[in-house]
Amino acid sequence: MKSGIIGYYSTRFGELWERSLFDLVEESIRELLKDSKVDISRVDAIFFGNMLGGIIENNLHASAKLAEILGIHIPIFHTEAACASGGMAFHLAHNYVQSGKGKTVLVVGAEKMNDSSPEQITQALMSAASGEEQECGLTFPGLYALMAREYLSKYHYTKKHLAAVSVKNHLHALNNPTAQFQREITEEMVLQSPLVADPLGLLDSSPITDGAASVLISSDQALLKKGKSATILSSEIATDSISLMRRKSITGIEATQIAAQKAFKEARLTPADIQVAELHDCFTIAELMAMEDIGFWKRGEAGKRAGEYETLFSNGGNLIVNTSGGLKAAGHPVGATGIKQIGELYLQLTGQAKKRQIKKVRHGLAQNVGGSGGTAVVTILGI
Repeated sequence: MKSGIIGYYSTRFGELWERSLFDLVEESIRELLKDSKVDISRVDAIFFGNMLGGIIENNLHASAKLAEILGIHIPIFHTEAACASGGMAFHLAHNYVQSGKGKTVLVVGAEKMNDSSPEQITQALMSAASGEEQECGLTFPGLYALMAREYLSKYHYTKKHLAAVSVKNHLHALNNPTAQFQREITEEMVLQSPLVADPLGLLDSSPITDGAASVLISSDQALLKKGKSATILSSEIATDSISLMRRKSITGIEATQIAAQKAFKEARLTPADIQVAELHDCFTIAELMAMEDIGFWKRGEAGKRAGEYETLFSNGGNLIVNTSGGLKAAGHPVGATGIKQIGELYLQLTGQAKKRQIKKVRHGLAQNVGGSGGTAVVTILGI
């Protein structure tokens, strides 16, 4: 059964002090339906990706809150997979449509993070790590720093190779009006930024962000023909150990490797067929590992090739990565990130990305990661 994305809307990402979590959710849904010219009565189900609502919002029954806001009685499912909550929601929504349970499904991801103190947010985010890691006092910057130290040592790279990821993604965010940070940075600024967890500095790290994003999935041929659409070629998930110490390797994420292999097989494509990718750059090292895990670059090449800015929009290469600005510059409202990534691919594939539009793009890939790699979702879209 052919199904596709027929609409996308994202709120502004950033420090949105005057908005609540459900203010952002409501804006995202209502504006999506308005832009797509689809009435809520045509939506058969809603999938809501959100990680932290049960902890910092003290609200585990978000599905009923959405029903209240929208005045509807359709099935609403709340999904949680740490920072992959949005990707997981999309995956389940796609399967819902493919199973024939409904023709048109709305997927929304959202997070409200800035109303809590840094200490509260850090503790809440670490609920996605193993108990042993939490007891040792590790945080996610610390976990990714362990990966970065091992990667840099194994392949003889330096912090400068990591810094190139931040510089590139900030340049891309200059042309994204919903991005949290729309300013250029330099490698020197990244290298001189305060250390968070050696070798990762402040400018190697994605920010704390508020925001919401939504997409509409449909198999209704009338809706697919009515407006611009991007076909869902595959959406695959893999999982792994929640703790780093039980992994086969910490210079890659095996869940990403497996999900990507499955996604390419289902889509009948190879990495060479992808022109645009939205990768989970929660920290600079994560984008380098993803490029190798997915198969875009060979193992050990990512530091060198990132340092040469091969995937920068203005260089016009065969593959452009994180045109939205990625998590680093566009922002990382954890439940919304996976939806924003897929929405960016939709804009690129349907020619709606404006100043950041890639020419002759036919296939796009999104990689959404939960925690330090315990969950990975890889989605491929095409036209």
